[in-house]
Amino acid sequence: MSIRTWDVAAHVRADIGEGPAWDDRENVLWFVDVTPGALYRLDPLTGEVESRLVGAPMGSAIPSREGGLILALEDGVHAYSWDDDASRLLVPVEAHDARIRMNDAKCDPHGRLWAGTMAYEFTPGVSTLYRFDRTGPTPVETGCTIANGMGWSPDTATMYFVDSPTSRIDIFDYDVETGAATDRRAWVTVEDGAGSPDGLTVDSEGCIWVALWGGGAVRRYAPDGKLIEVVDLPVRQVASACFGGPSLSDLYVTTAAYEMTPADIEREPLAGATFVVATDVAGSPTVTVDAGLLSTAT
Repeated sequence: MSIRTWDVAAHVRADIGEGPAWDDRENVLWFVDVTPGALYRLDPLTGEVESRLVGAPMGSAIPSREGGLILALEDGVHAYSWDDDASRLLVPVEAHDARIRMNDAKCDPHGRLWAGTMAYEFTPGVSTLYRFDRTGPTPVETGCTIANGMGWSPDTATMYFVDSPTSRIDIFDYDVETGAATDRRAWVTVEDGAGSPDGLTVDSEGCIWVALWGGGAVRRYAPDGKLIEVVDLPVRQVASACFGGPSLSDLYVTTAAYEMTPADIEREPLAGATFVVATDVAGSPTVTVDAGLLSTAT
């Protein structure tokens, strides 16, 4: 089991660094800090990191095929322009419930948006995994606690999904033409003491790279569920990962300084930073959102 080395890609102290997405149009990495609603733009070539406060807690930012970004904000799905620093609500999601916010989001290989919700107080059973299409948000899995990481196999036949407190990565049978996810079942269970599975990404070989919140690592699992690699990081709260760079072989990893004390920060001075790990495999590209598939309710 090989151990890879890491470097710091963005020296930030995110409260909850999440939602990394590679934008191959501009060769930049987008990621968010959930709590303050901060959107970050990293240019790896120059090392420049820019940020904007969008104005509401934010779970993810994904490039749109129509230009700009699609944001999963507290109250729903928004279109956002970096150039204008302006957002517009496209699809409200549980906006009536102040306990709930949107969390992780991903696109399937056709550009269909999926996203989860969660309670600010981590209330069990109130989190939902949604699929978004022209009819609006469709609840696919209800009764979750933290609907989190998602991904698809290279052949599109399998969808991966994490409800973090279960300590599992689950799989669905997936029909990419219709967006139907069926027959959810356990695929990998992370053992006690290793952290909780959080965000994940899939590489071109069909292996899953999953961030372990509280576990200080990213793990790589083979398509048969065998653990084949561990990337140890100098921080415990590892939140999400995606591939980027010219050859899609750079693994970007977001982390958090959530509820850490000054003493904790002294032990983990890089908590909240975004890391980069050079790999020898190409990852899956960030799929852009097909905004034409979104219901525009406002």
